[in-house]
Amino acid sequence: MAADLKPEEISHPPMDQLQGLEYCIDSNPSWGEAIALGFQHYILALGTAVMIPSFLVPLMGGNNGDKVRVVQTLLFVEGINTLLQTLFGTRLPTVIGGSYAFMVPIVSIIHDPTLTSITDDHLRFLSTMRAVQGALIVSSSIQIILGYSQLWAICSRFFSPIGMVPVMALVGFGLFDRGFPVTGRCVEVGIPMLILFIICSQYLKGFQTKQLPILERFALLISITVIWAYAHLLTASGAYKHRPEITQINCRTDKAYLISSAPWIKIPYPLQWGAPTFDAGHCFGMMAAVFVSLIESTGAYKAASRLASATPPPAHVLSRGIGWQGIGILLDGLFGTLTGSTVSVENIGLLGSTRVGSRRVIQIAAGFMIFFSILGKFGALFASIPFPIFGAVYCVLFGLVASVGLSFLQFTNMNSMRNLFITGVAFFLGLSVPEYFREYTAKAYHGPAHTRAGWFNDFLNTIFFSAPTVALIIAVFLDNTLDYKDSARDRGMPWWVKFRTFKGDSRNEEFYTLPFNLNRFFPPS
Repeated sequence: MAADLKPEEISHPPMDQLQGLEYCIDSNPSWGEAIALGFQHYILALGTAVMIPSFLVPLMGGNNGDKVRVVQTLLFVEGINTLLQTLFGTRLPTVIGGSYAFMVPIVSIIHDPTLTSITDDHLRFLSTMRAVQGALIVSSSIQIILGYSQLWAICSRFFSPIGMVPVMALVGFGLFDRGFPVTGRCVEVGIPMLILFIICSQYLKGFQTKQLPILERFALLISITVIWAYAHLLTASGAYKHRPEITQINCRTDKAYLISSAPWIKIPYPLQWGAPTFDAGHCFGMMAAVFVSLIESTGAYKAASRLASATPPPAHVLSRGIGWQGIGILLDGLFGTLTGSTVSVENIGLLGSTRVGSRRVIQIAAGFMIFFSILGKFGALFASIPFPIFGAVYCVLFGLVASVGLSFLQFTNMNSMRNLFITGVAFFLGLSVPEYFREYTAKAYHGPAHTRAGWFNDFLNTIFFSAPTVALIIAVFLDNTLDYKDSARDRGMPWWVKFRTFKGDSRNEEFYTLPFNLNRFFPPS
C-alpha cells in the first residue's frame, strides 16, 4: 500500500504563510470584537508588567505605593511604545512590554555599595531608580544606532532559516522557568487555569455564537474570569488562613496590595522620580541587556510575522523596528519604568491562539494600557490577578511561539547532517548554558563571571543568561562557517533571500509600508 503513495501524498510542501488564520495583519474584525480582543491582550500584558516591579521594588527599599506607581508607569510607556512600533516600526502586531533580560544589570545596580549604604528606604529607592534610569538612557543608544543606521539590517544578511530556527524557538522555550514553576506556586489555581484554557481554546473551538467562535477567540478572558472568581472564593472562604506566607502571596486575591495603594488618577510623566544619575559601570552592564533585547526581539518579530500571516520582515523593516525599540528604551529611562523594552512573547502566542493577527487589535490594546495606567484603581484591580493564573497561560502561549520557530525548519533540508548538527548543538547549548548560569547564581549569589570589574561581570552574565542570545551566537557562527558555500539550498537560502529586501516580494508593500504616505520621505531599501 505504501508503495502506491505518491511523494506529494506523504509530504507537505513548505508554505510562506500559515493557513487557518482568521484575520491577518491588515484585516480587521468588527469594532466590538476588536475591542474585546484588545482588552484580552491588555490583560495578558499585565502579568509581566506586575511581576517585574513586584520583584525589584522591594529590593530597592520601595513600598506598595512605589510598586503601584512603577507598574502604572511601565504600562503607560508600554502603551506608547506599542503604538510607535505598530505605526512606524516593523508595523507587526506586537506588544512592546517589559523585559526580563534587564534583571541582571538592574539587580547589580540595586546591590551597588554606594546605594545599599543609604539608610532611608525611600531615599534608597529613589536613588536606585535614578541610577537605573541613567543606565537605560545611555544604553538605549545601542539599538537606536544599530537600527537607524541599518547596521542591524547588514548583520541580518548573515541569518538563514537554519540559523534562526533555534533563536525563534528559544524565544519561547527559553522562558520555561516563567511557565509551570510559576503555575506550581499555587497548583489549586494554576492547574485548573491551564486545563480550562486548553479546553476552551482547542477542544471547544468549534462552539459558535452568531458565527463567532467565542470560546476559541476569548478563551483567555473566559478562563481568567472563571478561575479568578474561583480563587477569590477560596480566599473569602478562609482556605489559606493558616497557610505559609509565601502560599498566601501566590494564591490569595487580596495580597497584592495594589488596589489600596493605587491613586484614582495619576498621569506618569518624564523625570517623575527626579534627575537620572549616570555611572559608566552601570551603563556598560545595561548595554548587554539592550543587546540581548535586540536579539530576542529579532526572533520574536519573525515569529509574529508568521502568526499575523505576513511575510518575514525585510532587513530594512527589521532594522527600522529595532531603531524604534531603542526609542522605547529611551522612554523607559526618561519615565522610570525600572526595566527596558522588548517584544512581549506571550502576546505573540495569543495571536496564534485566537487566530487573529490584526494590527488594529494590538493598537486598541495599547489604548487600554494607557487608559488604565492613568485610572489607577481600575488598572490595579486587573493587576491583582494571582501570578499562577498567568503562569498557566504562559505554558501554552510560550510553547506556541516556540513551535512557530520550529516551523521554519520546513524550508531547510533536515536530512543534512550539517543542519542536524547546527540545530541540535544550538538548541542544547541555548538551553544548557543559561541553566548553568542560573544554577551557579542561585548557589553563589553571583554569576560565573565574577571579577573585580563589575561592568564586565554584568555584561557576560547578562549575555549568557539569555537562551536566544546563546543560540544566535552558536547557530549563526556555525551556519556561516560550516560548508556554507555548498549548502545554500540546504540552509533554505533560495526561499529566504527574496524576503531580505523590501522589493523582493510584492506582498511586503502591503504589510510593511509606513502610514500617512511617509515612505516618500523614508524610501525602503
